[in-house]
Amino acid sequence: MILHLHLVRHGQTYFNRYNRLQGWSNSPLTESGIADAAKAGEKLKDLTFAAAYCSDTTRAQQTAEKILDINESAGRTRPELIADMHFREQFYGYYEGLDMAMAWYAAGAPHGAKTYNEIVERFGLGASRDFLKEADPFHDAESDEEYWTRVEGAFRLIADNPDLHDGDGVLQISHGNTLLSLAHRFGGSDLDLSERPANGSVTVIDFDTDKPFADAVTIVSYGK
Repeated sequence: MILHLHLVRHGQTYFNRYNRLQGWSNSPLTESGIADAAKAGEKLKDLTFAAAYCSDTTRAQQTAEKILDINESAGRTRPELIADMHFREQFYGYYEGLDMAMAWYAAGAPHGAKTYNEIVERFGLGASRDFLKEADPFHDAESDEEYWTRVEGAFRLIADNPDLHDGDGVLQISHGNTLLSLAHRFGGSDLDLSERPANGSVTVIDFDTDKPFADAVTIVSYGK
């Protein structure tokens, strides 16, 4: 069964605006963030979604409801919104809410890398998670393995939905680093992965529920 997933990065939050790490932390949408959600809703208003998912964070739920409001107003059947922790952003542990530059310096400096981009360029995106967990004095931040185990759980929730059928469209409210991580893992060399997709952008992927997760995702368009 092939499902067409429309992954929307949530609207801008205050932590986004202040350039702070925001994983499992809750930060409300700014006025610009509400506009981001509305813009995404307008892009998607002519699509019918058989299901809708988001993380159990305020920013994801607010974004989802705005998109579904617009979709319903355009005459589409409104699916039940399913909020679940498996759809959350990467967990940054001790560094939640900290200035991003400071956090990534703490993670990368012991390895000779001073910025997030330098960590990724020299060691790979997975290392950014492992380095942050290593630097976390409580070691609560998600490792690369812990992160992907949880993300795969989110895709299993979608695959196990008995109401979905081949060719269905699915709305999923996602997060910046998660979208970037999916693009690194499943995207081609033509994708620009120098930064995360913008708030309110839409990434479209085809998800083959019959394949192992490592082979199940095809990126159709990224951060549009």
